[in-house]
Amino acid sequence: MNYPERIRADFSGTALTTGKHPMALLRPELKNIWRAKDLAQARNGIRIRIAGNVICRQRPGTAKGFVFISLEDETGVSNAIVTPPMFEANRLLITEESFLMIEGKLQHIENVVHIKADKIERLEHGSLVGAGSYDFH
Repeated sequence: MNYPERIRADFSGTALTTGKHPMALLRPELKNIWRAKDLAQARNGIRIRIAGNVICRQRPGTAKGFVFISLEDETGVSNAIVTPPMFEANRLLITEESFLMIEGKLQHIENVVHIKADKIERLEHGSLVGAGSYDFH
């Protein structure tokens, strides 16, 4: 087995891998994408791009249509907030893709860090698979 095949076998058999995170294999191809563990050092208000395996999508009834997405990379979890119009414009992308790249303004206030998304793209991941997403709508 090559490494992507091993990761696929791990996730299909146990829903996890003891090997490298899929994002560790994609990272060398990604330019100007922040790692989750580095976001705490980023300055409030800067434009930033994050990427990762979608592990959670939330659209609480009390959030007035806002959607919260958690992306996992090889260093941890980063979070993004999607406005209702952005969600409607990208509904299939957000709800169906397992790897995303999100760009927007960093909000870093009182040790809470997230990205207010204004651009969302599918992250090309070839045959790599990741953890399934827990979705709450």
